[in-house]
Formats: sequence, structure tokens, C-alpha cells
Amino acid sequence: MHYLTMSFTHKNTDISIREKLAFNSEEKCRTFMGTLTSCAAVNEVILLSTCNRVEVIASVSECESALNDMFDLVSRVSSIPREELEDRADVYEDNGAIHHLFTVCSSLDSLVIGETQIAGQLKEAFKFAFENNYCAQKLGRAMHHAFRCAAEVRSRTDISKSPVSVSSVAVSKAKDLLGNIGGLTALVVGAGEMSQLAAKHLISSGVNIIIINRNLEHAQALATELGELATIAPYSKLTEFINRYRLVFTATGAPHSVITDDMVEEREFSRYWFDIAVPRDIDVSEHKDLHIFAVDDLEEIVNQNMSLREEQAKIAYSIVGRATMDFFKWLQSMCVDPIIKEIRDHAKECSLQELEKAVKKGYIPEELQEQVEKLLHHAFNSFLHSPTKNLKEVAEKPEADTIVQAVQYIFNINEDQTKRMNMYKCEYQMGVK
Repeated sequence: MHYLTMSFTHKNTDISIREKLAFNSEEKCRTFMGTLTSCAAVNEVILLSTCNRVEVIASVSECESALNDMFDLVSRVSSIPREELEDRADVYEDNGAIHHLFTVCSSLDSLVIGETQIAGQLKEAFKFAFENNYCAQKLGRAMHHAFRCAAEVRSRTDISKSPVSVSSVAVSKAKDLLGNIGGLTALVVGAGEMSQLAAKHLISSGVNIIIINRNLEHAQALATELGELATIAPYSKLTEFINRYRLVFTATGAPHSVITDDMVEEREFSRYWFDIAVPRDIDVSEHKDLHIFAVDDLEEIVNQNMSLREEQAKIAYSIVGRATMDFFKWLQSMCVDPIIKEIRDHAKECSLQELEKAVKKGYIPEELQEQVEKLLHHAFNSFLHSPTKNLKEVAEKPEADTIVQAVQYIFNINEDQTKRMNMYKCEYQMGVK
């Protein structure tokens, strides 16, 4: 078994490519993962698709064949030539794949280092794959350790203090351009996670917001959560409102543009639009006094963020490196064959010790020692037959880790591992702090 990851991010692809790679519907994700897991070399898969990255995370039986199938399928789905994908993709295998996963989950590979969204996005991707039977034990193990590593990074460093996200960077950019934005009104298009974050940062800066969303109930729920500075408007008002207000933030998750050239009217005041969606929500050519910022345009603030967090990142990377090594040590300890052998060896050692005592005390004649040893051997083989059989059968099931660790604890095997009892639970159900 091998771990394999194909990664497309802001580091190796620009936004126009990421738009084509984006998986913006559950049906598209299901089709992709179902097709990929039907390939002979691919056992399990998780698909992570955000505004800044598309990651195909897999457990495979053979890397070369699996990677070939991945490139073919991604090319077919995105309509991007395979040769271009091969030139752009970062590919990680085994130790590299786990180290990359832990790095991503700990927000060290994000456009904004230390942002807190990615762990939640990974949990949602894992939840979707797990509940739809695209992943099980192999990737489940890796994901649980990734969440644990990210939690340690957050607790032991200041990298996520005063957390930032692409949404918060967009609001920060608006402040750089306009100075004090308190008292202004901003239009927020969409009611998903990115829009929610943008709205919260705007309100914390004293900005009144109007939420427009195709689903008016979702818009109202968000406005109610945000409080008195938030109101809603029907989607039919979109054209009118983008031409009325200076600030527009969009993150709809729509598969196509929602603001186009035919909707834009010339105005005598400067407008600043922040498109934090992938695919992009805004497809507008240049207009006088209209300034549009997409995700990739926020690089300057992102670079400032990275320099401020550089020292903390060094500490975080050391945590990730150690966590990667610990994961593979732990993975090796989960192999049932050495455990079975150790139990059998321990049973044999105990029986021989007791036999020798019995011979010395005259309970058993010395000339019968060899025959009694054979009898004890057969007795323990018979006793351990069912537990051994059951342990081998459960080895590939999700509950195996808890069972194996319970056996280790009961028989005092690998004592340092007993601290992790009951680790196999669906951690995606836990909230992201």
C-alpha cells in the first residue's frame, strides 16, 4: 500500500487553470471519485477543492499506474491537456504525501500562512469521501493524524493567532485602498463560507453589508447571525446594487460568472470589487474607476503575512516533520503479524518457564518434559487459533486500529502506543477552533 497525492495550488497554477480544475458540485465530485476508485491501482481517494487548490489524495497499490489514471481522468474532466497537467502538478508519494498532507492541514501551504479555513475544508472533504465510501481505513488513518498535527501546530505556535484568510485579506486590501471603511456599505454576493468570513470582517470594521444570494433563506439566516449591520436583498437587485455601492465582495461557488460586462454601468465614483471565488464570479473588462481584485491579486498582503510568520513557520514545520515520522512508526505498529508473533512467543516463553519449574520441583518427570512441551504448544495453538483468525480478518477494517491497540494494551505490547487508544473516530465531526 502506498500514499499518493497530486496537487494543484496557487504555487503551480494561476487562477484561470484552477477554474478549470475546480470541482464545484457534489455530483462532479462523486463522478470523479467513483471513476478513480474503479481503477485497479487506486484503493481510496479524497478530493479537496478550494479557491486556492485542488488535491487528489489517494491510497494506491502501485504509484505509477495510479498516477497515470489520475492524470488521464483529471485531463478528461478539466479539458486541460495531460502534458500541461504533468508540467504543473506537484506529485507526492508515501512519506512525501503524508508530509504534504500534514503541511496543508496545518495551513503552512496556504496562500495565507496560518489561515484557519483549510482544516475545516479538509474535514468536509474527508467526511464526504468517507460517507460516500470512497475512503476508509488507509486514508482515515492519515487524516486523523493530520488533524492531530494541525491541532499541535495551532497550540504550540502563534501561526494562527489573529487568524487570516483570503476573505480577511480582501477586506484588509479594501482598508489599504480606502482608509477607514467604517460607515460604508458593502455588497456581499453569496452566503457560503467565504462570503460569511468576508461579511464578518467587514462588520468588525464597522461596515454595513447587504447580502444577495440566489437562496433568500440562506441570505436571511446569515444576516440574522451577523446582526443589525447586515440586511438582505433579492438576487434580482444584483445589477442595480453593483452599480450603487463602492465595495463588492463575491464568493458564490457558481460554476460560471455572475457579474458580466452587460451588467456594468459607468459611475463617477471609484468602485472596488473583490472576487474571492474560484471559478471567478466576475467576468468584466476594464471600466473607468472600476478596480477588480481576484484571489491571485492579493499576493502583496499575503507576502507580508508570510514574513511576519516566518519564525513561527519554522517551529511548525519541525512539528510536521516529527508528526510524519511518528505516523509511519505508528503505522508499522498496526501490522497484526508482529503482534500475533509476539503473543505466541510470550505464551511459549511463559509455558516453558512453568514447565521448567514443574520439572525442578518433581511435579513432572524429566523424561516427559519434551512430550509435555509439545502438549503445551498444541494447547496454546488451539487457544490462540480463533483470536489470531479474528485479528487477521479485522486488520483491513476501520475499527482495526482500536482493536489492535486494545490487544497491545492487554498483552503489554508496544506500551508507548497505549496512549492513543480509541483514536479511530470520525474527527471531521469535531468543530474547527
